[in-house]
Amino acid sequence: MEEKANIKEIDLIALATKVLKDRKSLTIAIIAGAVLGLIIAFSSPRSYTSSVILAPEVSAGGIGLSSNLADMASSFGIDIGKGTKSMDAIYPEIYPEILTSNDFIYTLFNVPVRTKNDDTERTYFEHLTRDTKIPFWQYPKIWLVEALKPKESVGKGGGKADPFRVSRLDEEMCKAISLSIGCTVDKKTSVITITVTDQDPLTAAIMADTLQQRLQNYITAYRTKKARNDLEYYTKLHTEAKAKYQKAQDAYAAYCDANQDMLLEAYITKRDELENEMQAAFTMMNQMSLQMNSAKAKIQARTPAYTIIESAKMPHKPSSMSRMMILILTMFFAVMVDAAWVLFIKDLINNRKK
Repeated sequence: MEEKANIKEIDLIALATKVLKDRKSLTIAIIAGAVLGLIIAFSSPRSYTSSVILAPEVSAGGIGLSSNLADMASSFGIDIGKGTKSMDAIYPEIYPEILTSNDFIYTLFNVPVRTKNDDTERTYFEHLTRDTKIPFWQYPKIWLVEALKPKESVGKGGGKADPFRVSRLDEEMCKAISLSIGCTVDKKTSVITITVTDQDPLTAAIMADTLQQRLQNYITAYRTKKARNDLEYYTKLHTEAKAKYQKAQDAYAAYCDANQDMLLEAYITKRDELENEMQAAFTMMNQMSLQMNSAKAKIQARTPAYTIIESAKMPHKPSSMSRMMILILTMFFAVMVDAAWVLFIKDLINNRKK
């Protein structure tokens, strides 16, 4: 086994020596790799990533389990929240799907943003279409796609077209935004990390903060929808009951004022009837008032609380590959190509000529 290992080591050394002997080819490869690396490095736009870390309130699915009971169970290694999570249709594990859905991304088109070097506000859609830099090697692909794609009569994009007939520009923009958005959920702690990558650091921070606010509003709207519908319904009934009570009260007061000295049973019976109607309307108004206040309390109880562990901040260091690393990789690739040329391709060509 040792002899085979020595033979392989000698072979590798011999191959490396053969490559180094052809200094002219190696020098050309290194220079070409360095030039190509510099072109790629300075043509590639830098990107920045801003992140938000938040911890959501773990819901027990709306079944009213006490938080103290959940804490006691967790001390014995039992997670009541996870066991009842199926009661809630939207839970942290599907937040990434929500953030990258087209319906959610469409709402981001009109978000006002600013750039690091320009305080002029523009929409996020305008920023992506005007301020985004494209590397030169992607232009042939863009020109080819523009030349081959069919003409369409569906709007000009920007989220203003018919939602059922989405323009090609809006669809491509949604794909680009979804690729720049990241959302991870820790299954053990349910801590949510939202990231946004953009060529401008300030825009990335603004969009990261907007995403966490929009996500909170989305989840809050979902969890309080039933209670808000109940509140709207009971508010309507309370308004109607209050109007009936006021009408019955006015009728009773007007009848009593007009028949103060009447002692006939017919007048007394009519007065008692109006008084009973007024009391019934008052009771109904109080019941609707209780239901309305109960719906308000349910909205407050169902509103989730989020704790911001780390807020969005403008990054100062780019998250994309550094220019030095691009230069090193291209030079390494050029050396590998030169090694393949010296060791295999060059000898193969010479043998064919002979």
